[in-house]
Amino acid sequence: MFPNPQDALPLPPRPSLDQFRKLAKDLLKACKSGDPDAIGASADRWIGSLARAGGPRAALADRPTRDRRAAQVEDFATRKLKAAGSTPRLADAQFVIARSEGFESWTTFVAHLDRLAHAGSEVAAFEAAADAIVSGDEVALRRMIGADPALVRARSAREHRATVLHYVSANGVETYRQVTPPNIVTIAEILLDAGAEVDAEADVYGGGSTALGLTATSAHPRAAGLQLPLLQLLLDHGALMEKPNLAGNGQGAVMASLGNGCPEAAEFLADHGARLGIVEAAGIGRLDVVKSFFDAGGAPRPGLTAKTIHDAFRHACFYGRVDVVDFLVERGVDLAGHSGDGQTGLHCAGMGGKLEVVNLLLGRGAPLEARNEDGGTVLGQTLWCAAHGGDPAVFVPIVEALIAAGARLYREPPVNAELDTVLTRHGCPPDPSLWWYGEEPRKKRV
Repeated sequence: MFPNPQDALPLPPRPSLDQFRKLAKDLLKACKSGDPDAIGASADRWIGSLARAGGPRAALADRPTRDRRAAQVEDFATRKLKAAGSTPRLADAQFVIARSEGFESWTTFVAHLDRLAHAGSEVAAFEAAADAIVSGDEVALRRMIGADPALVRARSAREHRATVLHYVSANGVETYRQVTPPNIVTIAEILLDAGAEVDAEADVYGGGSTALGLTATSAHPRAAGLQLPLLQLLLDHGALMEKPNLAGNGQGAVMASLGNGCPEAAEFLADHGARLGIVEAAGIGRLDVVKSFFDAGGAPRPGLTAKTIHDAFRHACFYGRVDVVDFLVERGVDLAGHSGDGQTGLHCAGMGGKLEVVNLLLGRGAPLEARNEDGGTVLGQTLWCAAHGGDPAVFVPIVEALIAAGARLYREPPVNAELDTVLTRHGCPPDPSLWWYGEEPRKKRV
């Protein structure tokens, strides 16, 4: 929930305390006005001013992004300033501003602004180094470290308390700094060679997050094709793979990598000796390890629960580990089972775009009309995933297979051109007035 360290708003180009004092007064005035739209208008003016400033704030110029960020601030400000039984105070508005900027209190935010205004301060140096990292400016970074070698072990004044090394992961830190330049491996090497602590922890995702854990679960270096080289560099400098909570949320690196859609990182870490439970092994397709959790007669070894087996099954389905799926089906895994969210193995295979697993499960009689906690059938959930960034070339054959197997077609919202054609051909032309997939017709929310 906003605010969190990742959603911290960027500062204006030349931030001053007066700017933010006026902003807090404007927010308080909006709250006291009695106009239900006033707080939202104040938030929109703030985000709009940042967008017009350019630089790292340029992403806010995108209208949907600007609206989303303004809505976050509006919701948080409304909750804080209009708390039941309270009279809003200037201190409350100041707290909203500080938290929205990634600081724990107005006092720490004011101190940050004061130090940032002094070019030689540790805060100013840290902020400049973070900018150099995400922009890939090797020359500036070397110069800054040369002038202040202690910089590589300094901590951000923001809530996450990250070191500069954490920024190479493009994860956990401010969203506007979650960027992977083409030379990020060299940037990381500069920091590590200068003495950066490879297993330093940042206070994100529950605390304990290291650069290795954050890199292994980050979409940005993965998309840039640099996730594995960066992981290798961190391991070469002694990063621990079994450090508790290194990826946050109480998970190890392999499990967290799978949970964040980074199977290549999960496989890489496993190949480098990370410990595997049955769920992790299933997700990366290590059938030999999965088999070790069963005795010679195929029975689960003591301590292995049905829930854990099903979690392994779902991960294998989502990531298309056909051999593992087949093995677990042969061991009697419940094809209608789920882990509390209603997502069966067939749901997971459809979501993951894994046609071979879909066909295997259909052949074994997996239920087509099981509903997840959002009410979506297997076909409905598959259509939703296809509509939200899924490759039509992957999802069209899966939808065709589900329909051929007897999946019920409801009136559906539009998906994409290719799948809309498929649905129309099967007598179910998309209806733009609907807003969810695989359900009895419901009109779009207004």
